[in-house]
Amino acid sequence: MKMKLNSNYWENRYLNDDAVWDTGIITTPIKEYIDQLDNKSAKILIPGCGNGYEFEYLLNNGFSNSFVLDYAESPLRNLKNRISGHNEDQFIQSDFFEHDSQYDLILEQTFFCALDPGLRTEYVKKMHDLLSPKGKLVGLLFQFPLTESGPPFGGSKEEYLNLFSSYFEIKKLEPAYNSIKPRQGNELFFIFTKK
Repeated sequence: MKMKLNSNYWENRYLNDDAVWDTGIITTPIKEYIDQLDNKSAKILIPGCGNGYEFEYLLNNGFSNSFVLDYAESPLRNLKNRISGHNEDQFIQSDFFEHDSQYDLILEQTFFCALDPGLRTEYVKKMHDLLSPKGKLVGLLFQFPLTESGPPFGGSKEEYLNLFSSYFEIKKLEPAYNSIKPRQGNELFFIFTKK
């Protein structure tokens, strides 16, 4: 029987301290990408944010129009407890596929790999819908064989090109040179622009 990757599943992973993907800090590829951004007013979303180190980093660096979304309540609560002076509307507890807004930039950090692989086409369409014209989807995708065991679920550069190229212009999709040690050789850094 296949497990349901619903809000209860994710909430239990956090409550049981089973968030093995949680690095405790922003990862280097995302940090270095944010460091070269200069539009502090850009509207940014981090879906499946978990404990949201990227969000915290954005806020600390003046990107005040940033938002996080997660299915589970615990990581959002943890994030609120860590960050002072936040606006409540920046924290969205929702099913990603039901969320409706427009963003200039969406950061992908271990969300895609956490979804049931059967939702990948729907993910691509939803990301396209959530981005403003010429908006960017940027982040990391795992590069290891896709199997039924997961999350995390893997994939390949070829699969990602086939999946995203109908809706996005592929600006970059290459092995991340600056992955954190446990993920070295297993991550692709990408920049996709909405068509």
